[in-house]
Amino acid sequence: MTRAAQTGEWAGALRRVTPPARRFLARRPGVLARLALWSLAETGQAFLVGYGVARAVDQGFLAGDVRRGLLWLAIALVAVLFGAPVIRGVFTQLAGLTEPLRDGLVRRAVDRSLARAAWGGAGGTDRAAVSRLTNQVEIARDSFAGLVLTLRSFVFTAAGALLGLLSLHPALLVVVLPPLTGGLLLFLATLRPMAAAQRRALAADEALGDHAARSRAALRDLTACGTGPGAARRGAELVDAAAAAARALAGWAAVRTAALGVAGQLPVLALLLAVPWLRGRGVTAGALLGAFTYLVQSLLPALHTLMTALGAAGARLLVVLDRIIGPEPDATKASGPGTGMPAPGHRARPKPAYPAAPRPAADPPDADLPDAAGPDSADPVGARSPVRGRRPVRGGPAAAVELRSVTLSYGARAQPVLDSLDLRVAPGERLAVVGPNGSGKSTLTRLVAGTLAPSGGEVRVAGREVTGRAPAELAALRVLVPQEAYVFSGTVADNLAYLRPDADRADLDAAVGALGLRPLVERLGGLDAPVRPADLSPGERQLVALARAHLSPAPLLLLDEATCHLDPASEARAEEALARRRGTLLVVAHRLSSAVRADRVLVLDGTEAVCGTHEEALERSPLYRDLTGHWNGGPARTP
Repeated sequence: MTRAAQTGEWAGALRRVTPPARRFLARRPGVLARLALWSLAETGQAFLVGYGVARAVDQGFLAGDVRRGLLWLAIALVAVLFGAPVIRGVFTQLAGLTEPLRDGLVRRAVDRSLARAAWGGAGGTDRAAVSRLTNQVEIARDSFAGLVLTLRSFVFTAAGALLGLLSLHPALLVVVLPPLTGGLLLFLATLRPMAAAQRRALAADEALGDHAARSRAALRDLTACGTGPGAARRGAELVDAAAAAARALAGWAAVRTAALGVAGQLPVLALLLAVPWLRGRGVTAGALLGAFTYLVQSLLPALHTLMTALGAAGARLLVVLDRIIGPEPDATKASGPGTGMPAPGHRARPKPAYPAAPRPAADPPDADLPDAAGPDSADPVGARSPVRGRRPVRGGPAAAVELRSVTLSYGARAQPVLDSLDLRVAPGERLAVVGPNGSGKSTLTRLVAGTLAPSGGEVRVAGREVTGRAPAELAALRVLVPQEAYVFSGTVADNLAYLRPDADRADLDAAVGALGLRPLVERLGGLDAPVRPADLSPGERQLVALARAHLSPAPLLLLDEATCHLDPASEARAEEALARRRGTLLVVAHRLSSAVRADRVLVLDGTEAVCGTHEEALERSPLYRDLTGHWNGGPARTP
C-alpha cells in the first residue's frame, strides 16, 4: 500500500470515528460541565503557584517583609495541596464518560459477533470477538481516559499559567509563547504522517510474519513445485519493505522528538537569554522566578504529557475505535478463506445470469441447443449445452443444482450480494465459478450446500429444496470441501472413508491412485498408518480431503478453492479425477485453468453474473477477458 493510501486510510478512520464520538459526548452535557468545573479549580491552582512565588519574592523577601513572603509561599503550598481533591473530583466525573463508553463498545462488539454468527462466517463464529470484548475494549477505555485527562489538564493548566504570566508582566508572554507555539504546531503536523508510518510498519511486519508462517507450513509443496526461489524473493521484498517502513517511522519519531524539545526546553532557554531585555522593561526578579515556576512546574509538564498521550494513546484509540465501531470489512477477506461472508452495506449487486422465468416441466427436444437470442434471452443459461466435454444429461432427471430468483443480503438495509440469480446446472456437468473477492463465490457454494439460507428465492439440489434440511439429509446430497481442508487424528483409511464408512480396500486404493496420493500414503506407512494433521502440509491435507470427497456417494461436489495449495499439475489431476466420478462438480476456481477445463463458467464480478462456456464467457464478460489475459500473459503463480 502506498503512503498516500495509508494516509487516506488513516484520514478515513478519523472521519468514521469522529461523528459517533461527537454524538457520544453531546449526550452527556452534565458530565462535561461538572468535569469543566473541577478543571477550573485546576486553572486557579496553576495560577496561584507561580503568582505566589513571584509575590513572595517581590513583596516579601526582597522588600524585607519575611512574614508576607512566607504567607505568599503558604498560599502557593495550599494551591499545590489542593490538587489532590481536584484530581479526585476529576476522576469521579471521568467515570461518567469512560464507563458508558466501555458499555457501548461491548454492546457494539457483541452485536457484530452475533451478526457474523448469523451470517455463518468462519464456522459460525467471529474469531476477533474475544479480542474486541476484552483487550480492545479495555485499550479504548484506558486510552480515552488518558486522553481526556491530559487534554483537560493541558488546556486548563496552560490557561492558568498563561494568565499568570500575563499578570506578572506582558513581556514574559512575548518571550515564552513563540517557541511554545512553534513546538506545539510542529508536533501537531507530525500526527497524521506519524500515524500513517505506524500503520505501514505494522502492516509490513504482519505481512512478513504471515509470509514466513505460510512458507514454513508449505515447505514440502515449495520444494516439490520448485517455487522456493520465488518464495525467497518474496520474503526478501517483504524484509526490505519492513525495513523501509521502520526507517520512515524512525524519521518521524525524530521529528516528534525535535518538536518536544522545541516546545519543552526552548521556552526556558529563551527566558534565560531574555533576562537582560526583560529587566530593562521593568520585569522584577520575583516575576522572573514566577515565570520559571510556571514553565517548570505547570506548563511544560502538561505539554510533555499531552504530546506523549496524543502520540501513543491517541493513535491506539483511533485504531481500536475504527475496528469496533467502524464499518464491517469485506468478510470474504476478513473472515478467512472460504467463508464468503460479505459486510453489511456491501455494494455488490450481481444481475441475474438470465431473466427469471418459470422452468417448464419438460424441455422441448431443442432446448439444449445454443440460442441465438444472445445473453438477454429468456431461455435459462442452464439449458445451453457446453461446447466441449461430456454433454450433460438434460430434460429427464431433475437439475443437479437449480437456483430460482435467489437473492441474498446481509442485513435489512444492505445491498444484495446475489440479486435474483437464476442458475441451472445439469447432472454430470462441471461448473467453474470465478470472480474477485467479495463477489459472492463462497456465498454461492454455501447456499447450494444448504449452510446458508437465501433472503429470497429457492435453492434446489437434485430436485430437493436444501434450505432448512437436516445435516444428515444434506450430507446425502452434496459434499462441500473448503479451502482449509480438515484432517483428523486417526489412520489414513479412517480419514479417507469418513464420508463412506462401507468403502473397502479396493475403493480406498482407487481413490489414492486417482488423486495422486500414493507417495504420501507410502511415506506415512500405508492406509493403516496413523495421521498427525500437524505433520501434513496444507497441500497434503487438501489431497486427503479431495480423496475423501472422491469416495463420497453424494451426487454433488462443491470445491470452494479446495485446490489452492496444490501445484497446477496436481490441481488438474485432482479435478479430472473428481470430474470422472459419477456426479456433478461445482468448483470455485483458484486458477483460470480450472475454468478452461470446466463445461461452463459462472463469472461473478459484483455487478452482474455471466454464465456460459469458456468462449461465451470471453465474449460476454469483460472481467473474464481481463482475468484470462492476465492468466495467459502473467507470471507463474506460487501455490
